[in-house]
Amino acid sequence: MDKEKTAKYVDPNNARPGHAYEGVIKAIAEEKVCPFCPEQLANFHKQPVEIDGIYWLATKNQYPYTCVRHHLLLIHKAHIEHVEELSPEAWVELKEIITKLNRGREIAGGTFMLRFGETTYTGASVTHLHAHIIQSDPDHERYREPKSMPGVIARVG
Repeated sequence: MDKEKTAKYVDPNNARPGHAYEGVIKAIAEEKVCPFCPEQLANFHKQPVEIDGIYWLATKNQYPYTCVRHHLLLIHKAHIEHVEELSPEAWVELKEIITKLNRGREIAGGTFMLRFGETTYTGASVTHLHAHIIQSDPDHERYREPKSMPGVIARVG
């Protein structure tokens, strides 16, 4: 991708209003750093890294969505923002890490969401390319009657 990288590492407009995460994203925006770059990650993300690959790292989401059993983050280690910047080797490693994470937790079904590009379109609060593995929790009270209530809600766009 030939586009110049953005100097905006986070988008406070996409942080969950009224949630603790909103304040964290606003503070990161003031610092003008990328919270997902390896040299900054420990400053803003307190969950341990579970898998540290060549291209990716995997960790639990510090601010999981409501009514999930598992919410994992897969973060590309180099600061890239678009899938067009991924190498074929990084794609292969991503699949391997997803497989390890799923098998280790016996995730029978879930959602894989890759956030890339301009946050106006993605709903992401961090511009650094990253992915989510989300498994809903059918035992959560939001899944009880009435069934018209949606389960996991994630912003896109």
